[in-house]
Amino acid sequence: CLVNCSIIIDNDSLVDATIVKVGSANEYGILLEVIQVLMDLNLVISKAYITSDGGWFMDVFNVTDKEGMKLKDKAAIAEIEGYIRKSLGADSRYMPAKRRSVGVAASTDHNVIELTGSDRPGLLSEVSAVLASLKCNVVSAEIWTHNTRVAAVMRVTDEDTMLAVTDTVRLEMIKERLSYLLRGNNLSRGAAMAEASGTSATNTERRLHQMMLSDGDTEEFHGHVPAQPQRPNVTVRNWKDKDYSVVTIRCKDRPKLLFDTVCTLTDLRYVVYHANIDASNNQAYQEFYVRHVNGSPMNTEAERLRVIQCLESAIERRVSEGVKLELCSNDKVGLLSEVTRIFRENSLTVTRAEVSTRGRTAVNTFYVRSSAGEIVDQKTIDSIREAIGHNIQVKGHPEAPPAPQKKESPTWFLFANLFRPRSLPSLGMFVR
Repeated sequence: CLVNCSIIIDNDSLVDATIVKVGSANEYGILLEVIQVLMDLNLVISKAYITSDGGWFMDVFNVTDKEGMKLKDKAAIAEIEGYIRKSLGADSRYMPAKRRSVGVAASTDHNVIELTGSDRPGLLSEVSAVLASLKCNVVSAEIWTHNTRVAAVMRVTDEDTMLAVTDTVRLEMIKERLSYLLRGNNLSRGAAMAEASGTSATNTERRLHQMMLSDGDTEEFHGHVPAQPQRPNVTVRNWKDKDYSVVTIRCKDRPKLLFDTVCTLTDLRYVVYHANIDASNNQAYQEFYVRHVNGSPMNTEAERLRVIQCLESAIERRVSEGVKLELCSNDKVGLLSEVTRIFRENSLTVTRAEVSTRGRTAVNTFYVRSSAGEIVDQKTIDSIREAIGHNIQVKGHPEAPPAPQKKESPTWFLFANLFRPRSLPSLGMFVR
């Protein structure tokens, strides 16, 4: 751990939460690293107090599990301290955002493909089909859409070896095919092509924020977008006596909200010196006292407006409204291509997706709505079930819930949960 780093886990002082206190030298990016560890451990931050003085910072977090209960497992509590110490160790340092590019890079067991650009209905299906035709198996992927733009990070392997693709000619073919596909009919904002130097240790969700920010998803979209009933309220004012800019956020609470806002401030090169975080009654209040890394507050209206726009976008990117579909199945090559093709044939567009492989099991979550931006009805859900051709269990849909099924060992599970529709999404490409 960094010099004089202190970590205290207090599970006695509060009835409803566990207190995590972290103190360390106040290096740029340290706060984000601590929050990322808590997020990766599936902890929910209900309150937080951040302060720094003379180069030393102290973070105090009130955390619970996903059910809102304080932690009881001693092994899990010890795991928190261990992970934080590892995160703040000498080998862990903030990695600046990579410039936007497109390329393919390989680790020993997979290739990482990054995509950014304009979205259109069926694009994920087209990307998946191209990868399948090139004998690439998608082992994990995360896709976000916002404001007609899209970002995706996909990890693929060779269909035959189940290891990374290493042939340079084949890698160039993958880049060429995907780049052509992503250009579509929007050549002014098509994907650029560049060979990445290697894989990045940057957290996938942080990378998605960086990619979407670089690709311009904060820019105002002038097309038809359905109204959003509750947009985040972000304000910036300067505290001249202390040379701080005070960033205040009020919005609906959701998981990982604090990570998204601190990630954005960090990637915009601001240092958080003090903060007060509170989440209760499904509402979040966040107040940050920040300066740029050069030591100055936000001195121009343009700078303040950019910070506001970037924070609003960061909050909205992970808001997934539409129907949530969770599929669990034995993994097979071409599975993502098959599923997304069925969505496309039923006029569904994917607004967000998380694809993972656990051993021999594929665990996939999709947020979808109709290509026209309408709510997905029960008839469409039934059509998907019939097209997949497996035993599917559907839960949470408001219309005509499915009749109880006999107990058996289904190959697929599909869970549908309805959310309020929001603005039409977008998709883009970066391959590394």
